[in-house]
Amino acid sequence: GELLESLAVAFAVLARQGSLPAPDEIAAGLELTTDAALYTTVLLASLFFGFAEVLRDNAAQTILPAIVEPEGLEKANGQMWGVEMVANSFVGPPLGSLLIGIAFAVPFFFDAGTFAVAAAMVWLISGVFRADGADETKGTKIDWKGEISEGFGWLWRHPLLRPMAIILGFMNGLGMVTFATFVLFAQEVLGTSAFEFSILGTGAAIGGLAGTFLASKVSAKLGSGTSLFLTLSASVFITAIIGVSSNWLIVWAAFGVFTFTAILWNVITVSLRQTIIPDRLLGRVNSVYRFFAWGMMPIGSAIGGALVVGSEVFFERELSLRMPWFVAAAAYVLLLLYAAPKLTTEKIEAARAEGIAAKEASGESTSIGEIADDALSEGGVPGAPPPIDD
Repeated sequence: GELLESLAVAFAVLARQGSLPAPDEIAAGLELTTDAALYTTVLLASLFFGFAEVLRDNAAQTILPAIVEPEGLEKANGQMWGVEMVANSFVGPPLGSLLIGIAFAVPFFFDAGTFAVAAAMVWLISGVFRADGADETKGTKIDWKGEISEGFGWLWRHPLLRPMAIILGFMNGLGMVTFATFVLFAQEVLGTSAFEFSILGTGAAIGGLAGTFLASKVSAKLGSGTSLFLTLSASVFITAIIGVSSNWLIVWAAFGVFTFTAILWNVITVSLRQTIIPDRLLGRVNSVYRFFAWGMMPIGSAIGGALVVGSEVFFERELSLRMPWFVAAAAYVLLLLYAAPKLTTEKIEAARAEGIAAKEASGESTSIGEIADDALSEGGVPGAPPPIDD
């Protein structure tokens, strides 16, 4: 699907190539007019890319426990996100800039080629990655409403994953409260130039890359509950620091720490879900969990914009742009107080042990081991799974 979407955009851009301005002209400040047909094509492609990414990410997280043993999930998730972090933050942007300098259509054709390679690699993965009991329902009509309800019910009844999903939803929502107006904050409060603004993101990339290599070790050293507490505590202090800062270098460093702790959270919680959710329900419970995680983001964006607009009635522009950071920092304190007694190491490890025992009792872990062995013995690619999910 993503291959076809990339090709559609590539050919649409190629067809308009003669009427499009050169990159140098755009950089020089050329006044642009919107090409309605091309804009609509890109807009629809973005929509379908979003659909495809949700499907891909959920499937990738669901298949990983069939390839990696429970004790290796944190390390495997961290390594996968490390590869994606390097590609997304260090390889993709400069390569895209180089290709678009040749012609506007070239990056899209290149993108289509990478999707073709990725599809071929997925096709080479051997084995039958199907949960126990799936064959019994093969060929029958899918009860979408019933399956979603089953996934939601299982998640909502779980004493650990329910609060974890709620906490994550608010964390993502608060993140968007601050980032909805971050471009304005960077320009008007931090006083960044276009080049300095582009450098800001590298702090997060470096922190995220460090997290992919160190997160599993930090979790093992401190304990999973303490590590999650560290992430929430860092959210409080880093959000407050950015809110009062006027130096973009401080924000650059803060982004690095923030992203490191975010990767730490993801490595622990995604691996935990993969361990304790029954294989038969993993896909649907994951999708409901991620609905909490992502569903709060547009709400947070709207609140962030409204805070700035509303604050300008009473305060100066600079203070109004700082206001989302102050409000988010205060909300993070409340979230930390809610989470602290619920996400302890003892509760997390008890849930992990109970999940492993339940899978062993049902025979799921045995069948998973056999699938992984079969995939290796048949020469399949044992897996290079997903990006940061949460």
